[in-house]
Amino acid sequence: MQQQITNTKIVMPKKPIGLPNESNFKIMNEDLRDLNEKEVLVKTLWLSLDPYMRGTMNRIDEGEVMMGEIIGEVIRSNSENYKVGEIVLSKSGWQMFSIADESTLKKVDKRISPLSLALGSIGMPGLTAYFGLFRIGKIKKGETVVVSAASGAVGSVVGQIAKEIGCTVVGIAGSEKKVNYIKDELKFDYGLNYNYEGWEEELRSVAKDKVDIYFDNVGGYISDKVIENLNIGARVLICGQISQYNNKEPELGPRNYWQFLSKKSRLEGFVVYDFEEDFHEGIDYLVNLKNKNKLIFKETIVDGFENAPSAFLKLFSGENFGKLLIKV
Repeated sequence: MQQQITNTKIVMPKKPIGLPNESNFKIMNEDLRDLNEKEVLVKTLWLSLDPYMRGTMNRIDEGEVMMGEIIGEVIRSNSENYKVGEIVLSKSGWQMFSIADESTLKKVDKRISPLSLALGSIGMPGLTAYFGLFRIGKIKKGETVVVSAASGAVGSVVGQIAKEIGCTVVGIAGSEKKVNYIKDELKFDYGLNYNYEGWEEELRSVAKDKVDIYFDNVGGYISDKVIENLNIGARVLICGQISQYNNKEPELGPRNYWQFLSKKSRLEGFVVYDFEEDFHEGIDYLVNLKNKNKLIFKETIVDGFENAPSAFLKLFSGENFGKLLIKV
């Protein structure tokens, strides 16, 4: 008889109103049941923390495990397809152990190193950048690409892919440190600090009527200002709306629809998992980009599963840099 596993998980005891706080998270323990056929037991190694999780808090029931993606190790298996010791990706959420049906798992590509990149630049964020630009944005050489939250897990890859294609890249971020990073290390053509008075004029000076693709990770006022500078036939890709996630009441908008009419432009939202069957294509591209030293990444790594709530809250104050991860 196998030893019983006690799982530690983080649940949402009550829904947040506005900005979440520590009271919206609770650590709980539970004994796990035995595996059924085609199930595996996964031990979490890395937990991804992402802005979209704030939106999921409005959808899950109180008392449910916080949603999220993990990298884990198979420690028990009733599946012929997953062996003990294999490293997998799972959407099992904020818990140290999870029982998963084999159909819900994916093996981590062995070319990905360090392993944490499977949750970052060569994982969901990087794939979001790839499929957004190529499938939704139809990116072409010589275009001007603007990306908000430019130093983040998605935005940093957006800019680097666009540079590889041969585009002019304008990144928008919230501090001089982040702006210097995207210009000096990621080699964006321009970096704008939205906390600097006059950034709107700076944007106009470099991109007035030139924005072919706007990769929108934030929404709100920043996006309003970028949309004022669209080129004819521009594509605005709605990836995230971090400026809106904690609003107690939804903002009205967009407020500048006429720009899409006058510039004959397109506004489209997308979810990367719509392209899940083609993830291998994006992974191939991103691995090759990294092998050419053209995929630079930065990670904020927090040790300790119990620190996930406090680390997550920092996403909304801009304290983290690059991809935010919990090392379990």
